[in-house]
Amino acid sequence: MTAFPRLPPRSPDSHKGDFGYVLLIGGSMGRTGAMALAGTAALRSGAGLVQVATPRACQSIVASFEPSYMTAALEHDEAGRISLTARDRLAELAEKATVVACGPGLGRSDDLSELVGWLYTHLKQPAVFDADALNALATRPQILSQAGGPRILTPHPGEFQRLTGAEQRMPRDEAERRAAELAAQCGAVIVLKGHRTLITDGQQQFHNTTGNPGMATGGTGDVLTGITAALLAHKLPPLDAARLAAHLHGLAGDLAAAELGEVSMIASDLLHYLPRAFQQHGAAS
Repeated sequence: MTAFPRLPPRSPDSHKGDFGYVLLIGGSMGRTGAMALAGTAALRSGAGLVQVATPRACQSIVASFEPSYMTAALEHDEAGRISLTARDRLAELAEKATVVACGPGLGRSDDLSELVGWLYTHLKQPAVFDADALNALATRPQILSQAGGPRILTPHPGEFQRLTGAEQRMPRDEAERRAAELAAQCGAVIVLKGHRTLITDGQQQFHNTTGNPGMATGGTGDVLTGITAALLAHKLPPLDAARLAAHLHGLAGDLAAAELGEVSMIASDLLHYLPRAFQQHGAAS
């Protein structure tokens, strides 16, 4: 098996600007925890700066979870979902970012479908699209091959079904074949989540071997989004970042399960075990 990528060692005179600026976009009323999980995971995975852009109505809630990331307020609709009118503000925020990640807690609307499509085609930075950002892309699949920069898509089987327009859930072997085909067609890295998560760029394919059924709980995918974004911010190539993120995510879950058991695990447990996962893996050379 190909060796896992490693992060470069930190210089004694390092500063936060050396480790990337992650912009996370998402959240909606009633779904603020997703952004808190993703933002904290990005910090725990070594990002130098993390900014969480979320609806104005959600900002104080998201900020209350973790004092170490910054927050930015976005215009929103009556249901508390990010509005298309926030596009100029997002463009301004994205100018400073090393990496962008979009999707956790986002919700669905026509405005969001248009906004996510614009982010996908216009952002030049590496970007991660997860959760409802994938559902937004599924409404306009013709743009998947029009990415403005490197892209990582992290669908679970249901989201992948919608991305491909399939009428029903595919058997795993067929889904993996189609994931590799889609990755090749759109020039993206696809992380098809599930047991033995597949990571592929259409040319190479890897299966993740860490993780356990205790991770089948809401919010664990948001943690993976934050880890992936942080590793991209360290300038790892997208395939390497996605592969290492899946490994560390699952390893944190295995460490949590060993002490807590699978039944009682929740997504925030992964955040507590991520430092140990990085140490155990030896992610820095």
